[in-house]
Amino acid sequence: MNRLLGTIRSFWTRVRFLFSRRATDEMDEELQFHIERQVEANVAAGMSPAEARRQALIAFGGVESAREGCNEARPGWFLDTLWQDVRYALRGFRRNLIFTITALATLMLGIGATTAVFSVVDRILFRSLPYAHGDRLVSVGLVQPLEKQEFTLGGFYFEWRDNQKPFASMTFERGAGECNLTAQNPVRLHCADVAGNFLPTLGVAPVIGRNFLPAEDVPNGPQAALISDALWLARYNRSREALNQEIEIDGKPVRIIGVLPADFEMPRLQAVDILLPAQMDIAAQHTLNDGIGLPMWAFARLKPGVSIAQAREEMAPIYRHTQMWIPAQFRQQFQLQIRSIRDRQMQDAYRAAWVLLGAALAVMLIACANVASLFSARGAARERELAVRAALGASRFRIIRQALTEALLLAVAGAAAGCVLAEILLRVFISISPSGVPFLADAQLDLRIIGFAVLLALACAAICGVAPALERPRSIAFSARTANSGAHTRLRGFLVAAQIAVSVVLLSGASLFVRSFRNLQREDLGMQTKNVLTVRIPLVDSRYPGDRAYMDFYLRAEAAMRQLPGVQAVSISDSLPPDGNSWHGGSRLGDFFVVGRPPIPPETGGAVMRRLVTPDYFRALNISMLEGQGFTEGERGANGDFMILSRRLAEWLFPKGDAVGQHIQFANYRPYFSVDGPVFTVVGVAADVKNAGLTGQDDPEYYELWSNHHPESWSRHCVFLIETNLPPSVVATWLRMQIAKLDPTAPVAVEPLTQTVARLADRPRFEMALVSFFAAAGLLLAVVGLYGVVAFLVAQRTQEIGVRMALGATRANILQLVLAKGMGLVLAGGFVGLGVAFVVSRLLRSLLFEVSAHDPASFLTVVVVLSAVALAATLIPALAATKVNPNVALRCE
Repeated sequence: MNRLLGTIRSFWTRVRFLFSRRATDEMDEELQFHIERQVEANVAAGMSPAEARRQALIAFGGVESAREGCNEARPGWFLDTLWQDVRYALRGFRRNLIFTITALATLMLGIGATTAVFSVVDRILFRSLPYAHGDRLVSVGLVQPLEKQEFTLGGFYFEWRDNQKPFASMTFERGAGECNLTAQNPVRLHCADVAGNFLPTLGVAPVIGRNFLPAEDVPNGPQAALISDALWLARYNRSREALNQEIEIDGKPVRIIGVLPADFEMPRLQAVDILLPAQMDIAAQHTLNDGIGLPMWAFARLKPGVSIAQAREEMAPIYRHTQMWIPAQFRQQFQLQIRSIRDRQMQDAYRAAWVLLGAALAVMLIACANVASLFSARGAARERELAVRAALGASRFRIIRQALTEALLLAVAGAAAGCVLAEILLRVFISISPSGVPFLADAQLDLRIIGFAVLLALACAAICGVAPALERPRSIAFSARTANSGAHTRLRGFLVAAQIAVSVVLLSGASLFVRSFRNLQREDLGMQTKNVLTVRIPLVDSRYPGDRAYMDFYLRAEAAMRQLPGVQAVSISDSLPPDGNSWHGGSRLGDFFVVGRPPIPPETGGAVMRRLVTPDYFRALNISMLEGQGFTEGERGANGDFMILSRRLAEWLFPKGDAVGQHIQFANYRPYFSVDGPVFTVVGVAADVKNAGLTGQDDPEYYELWSNHHPESWSRHCVFLIETNLPPSVVATWLRMQIAKLDPTAPVAVEPLTQTVARLADRPRFEMALVSFFAAAGLLLAVVGLYGVVAFLVAQRTQEIGVRMALGATRANILQLVLAKGMGLVLAGGFVGLGVAFVVSRLLRSLLFEVSAHDPASFLTVVVVLSAVALAATLIPALAATKVNPNVALRCE
């Protein structure tokens, strides 16, 4: 108890001393008393009063030093002096508002931009996955030229699962397709079929309820469902009464057995509302699809201590065994791929995220250099003040502490303003961001991000604020009217050159992205997109049992669309170029041969895409027919197989240009035709169309006529193409009315093809916009720094300029003198920046489209822009220098 009371008493004493002015006054009186006693003693010794006081002060030493020593001896001295430093700093900021506002604005921009980008890339680059020990989760599957993202098939998966050793467990999911909650308040949701051990393998447990039981994951087992947190909130207000309730999914009763965590995400990041047990017949997977089973995506948890490389090595023999199931013609094209789930999720977003973070840090670096330059200039101006304070007894520690206090105050204020700016920028980023950028929509400023901003501010304060105070005050500062040192000048010049160099790197990246985006927009698609509407009508399996039901509905819908006014052409396709998704179906060049000619060697490489279309496809998209007349309605109803070749494929198969009328036979496995290989009649050659995304390569392709005699080829994911000159909104209304007559429950999605194509460029546009923003911000800061340095040099050399003009120097001579100094810094920074940009730009190679990473035009643009802006920033203070009045300058001298 006594110890506690003593602590409280001591604390109260410190607080009382901190806010009591009386204590300070008493100390000053005590110091003055001792000096006066010494003065009296000196006078008594025979000195004059003035000499007695001078000798007393000499004998006493520095008053400030004595006061500081006394302060440090009393309780609460640190808080007291800190408060004094804060008040002194605030008064200094108020006296020099230009410095304060410029430094705050620079810090706000640097910290705000960097923090906003960090909040975007944090989850991509640094945050852990929402799974227990997520670093041990991997994606396992096959890749081939037509599909770069690993997948697997049922036969492969179960063989791997039963014979593997490197994994603690393996699981799979079969995608997340659309489904209908058809009970009360019907809604359209995303349902995914997963293995029973899907959640345990991921290390996820339901927040309420349980996981699937083994009995629920067998064919014809009890129907069970795990629902998402969002669905639990929307339909059940997070009530536990949701458990064991029965719902209808696509008309089938399903019982809710649990709720997924709020942060749950599928390994491939697709949206999901309901998880259902796959209930897969394992034996059937070895007979379906020519014995390789249904497509799926497999994931596994590595055993402790097993690396991904070891897992690849241990899985290699098992894969070689199952590789024999792949048709010989394809075998060499397939590879086993095992990689972390994070790599599977991020894919090319990794490189873009690092580029954005690098650009933001570059802006922060420029901001720090700019603030350091400001502090250096301010330190030069205060050199005389610091020298006086040192002469009065202020210790080095006291001066450094004062400088650190000022820097910290500015940094904290800059960080606060930067967080506000970061929140604004983040909202802007999200609003203009395209879909498909992982986690961007969930980015926000949380404590982790704010902590990052504070660390940035503290680092900037330590670098910028304290460095000038570390230099020992010089005695020459007393005699100089405007104290300054060559070291300060050289430091500011170096900082400005560094800002210019970093700006050049940013500008070079932005210039490359701009040219890349322009090339992307100018890319010839080989088809028209104006006046074309895409219509998607996803159907429900329960209402359309069987492929013929799908075909009948789509044919009736096609006929109804043709009756609409203003419709010039209607076509149905299984895919739509250029969607960037290559997995529509296809073959290898060695998969078919021209009848009557030697067969193509089976090992011949190269992908050939296949598109199923109806006759009006080429008319709706205005794709040129180079040979033949295209498909006809008569061929559609005829009992035969017809195809149209793309120009590239026709040139490869028929270099003499005699493709029309030839017959091509497929010699290999076909999913829904005879294994004997159907024979197709070539009825035309079409111009090449961009079919693998805006940045993809133009693979050869062929078009199959969607025959009414092959209902097994129809699915619920067809797309209609309508050519019309009427406004899309008008046609969409009429379309929905027509479709409602056929099926009132069928949803209809209508979108102009121009929007579909424009969406493919969203991500390059987003990356270009961000990098350009940072380049502009960096250039602005660098130019402000350049202007400040040149203006400071002009002010510093005003007397010299006046003397030069008095001795006969012309205004042109003065202009040349100042411009040479400013542009010298620009040249030094520019050359260094170009060299760094030349090296760094190679990292952007994979993000560019049809532009070299060392594109001369882009670098020349940077040189022109930088030169123009830097010249303008230098010219203003240079012109001011030419207006110096020699008489005024000489009088000052």
